[in-house]
Amino acid sequence: MHHAPTSKPRRGRPPKSRGEDADTRELLVRAGLEVLTEKGFAAAGIDEILGRVNVPKGSFYHYFASKEAFGLELIERYATYFAHKLDSHFDNQAAAPLARLEGFIADAVSGMERFAFKRGCLIGNLGQEMGALPESFRTRLVEVFTDWEQRTAACLEAAKAQGQIAPHADCQALATAFWIGWEGAVLRAKLERSAQPLSAFARFFLSGLPRA
Repeated sequence: MHHAPTSKPRRGRPPKSRGEDADTRELLVRAGLEVLTEKGFAAAGIDEILGRVNVPKGSFYHYFASKEAFGLELIERYATYFAHKLDSHFDNQAAAPLARLEGFIADAVSGMERFAFKRGCLIGNLGQEMGALPESFRTRLVEVFTDWEQRTAACLEAAKAQGQIAPHADCQALATAFWIGWEGAVLRAKLERSAQPLSAFARFFLSGLPRA
């Protein structure tokens, strides 16, 4: 269980209606997701996020108790979004299991290319700056990576069942290795503004799988 975020009294002008309240909160979350896939939490100023949706600074604490609470909400939203993305590939029964993994990789490369390699992984970005973040983030970030690893391990287990990889393959260990390497590849792709690190890691991982 992660610790409850530090709270502050809510302040700022209230919205005109509950519908407006929900809409503005959603706009703030979406803007926060955009900013945090581009830069770290410490570098992401509230002013920048508010400016993207034209919300007065004094209103922020009406919607979120603190910047920490806002960050935890962004982690939850991104984790949910990415879990659905993984499931859309890994649960695709029309493709062989390793083709599902390759499909996820191709989709991720396309997504980074679409945003000119400015956006990466929100969870990875936060993990890289953990020393400067609220401690409440640590456990949740590890849980998200663990969830992604489990979904990937299930895909690899399906590959094992279909004879695509060797019966002795440790799918959990392979999934862990995939995400450790993939996050590093995403970092390099952003740094170099190139898909080459992603493609290089994918080739290395797939060619290194123990074959039946």
